[in-house]
Amino acid sequence: MTLRRSLLRTAASGLAVGTLLLASACAGDDLASDTGSDDASAGGGGPVTIASQSFPEAALVTSMYELLLSDAGYDPTVKLVDARDAYMSDFPGSVDVVPEYVGGIVNFLNSRDGGDSAEPFVAGDGQELADQGSDLLDDAGITLLDLSEATDTNAFFVTQERAEEEGWSALSDLEGESLVLAAAPDCEGRLDCGAGLTEDYGIELTKILPLGYASDQTYQSVIDGESDLGLTSTTDGTLDSLGLVVLDDDREIQPAQNLVPAVSDEFLEANPDVADVLNPLMAALTTEKLTELNGRITVDREQTEDVARDFLESEGLL
Repeated sequence: MTLRRSLLRTAASGLAVGTLLLASACAGDDLASDTGSDDASAGGGGPVTIASQSFPEAALVTSMYELLLSDAGYDPTVKLVDARDAYMSDFPGSVDVVPEYVGGIVNFLNSRDGGDSAEPFVAGDGQELADQGSDLLDDAGITLLDLSEATDTNAFFVTQERAEEEGWSALSDLEGESLVLAAAPDCEGRLDCGAGLTEDYGIELTKILPLGYASDQTYQSVIDGESDLGLTSTTDGTLDSLGLVVLDDDREIQPAQNLVPAVSDEFLEANPDVADVLNPLMAALTTEKLTELNGRITVDREQTEDVARDFLESEGLL
């Protein structure tokens, strides 16, 4: 696979599904207004600011962090924003803890540090990616805690009917096709999105509709035939109920995206017990469990905090 200079992200911007965003603070708040680690007491308690993206899965995991840290005696403030860029300018700093994806944060730092000359990390193994990005993380003042077995990469879906009619099961089956893609607004030019589909798979994207990542609008655009492809994640629990199916990324344009807590070095030094609070969650989560939990929110319309609390209690974490 040819490496290119592009920023990789999982799950970038997008509209959240259903009632999900009722779980936490609204997107777009000024992160820099929070005191974060400045007032945190050493080891076990005090204020902690958690920032995350606002798409369904990220908000779910953020709710788990919030519940666990509250139970451990902390006073969390949660900020959900539209994209990674919106909190990374304040992390570390006024943001202390971020539910992250290893490939997403490592490649963000790589791109920010190296600019257009930075070659993206594309390892399929999460620990290998974390190791490759260790110097970048150290320079940024960020520590990654334990990586979860649970992974979630970008994925592209079509209708089940279209897949059967065309004989599509993998993205390579679309080589030479001219297609419309419904995706996140920042998809164009990204190795794991528009650029990867064009350069690695030979798909001509005649248009990229900025309808969101795993959003209702993106689903409907593909269902209605306005778009041929839609952008979602490999743990999307909504697709089956809508008659949609993911095409296999057989040329592997997606880097490893294991879930991982990213913590400010300064905050972790003052509060080392945070690792003991969050690492057991990483051990408990699997890709299958995460997909099921996502479906309870996006399909069954359960409240995010209810799903988060139920999972933590069922795993003996609360």
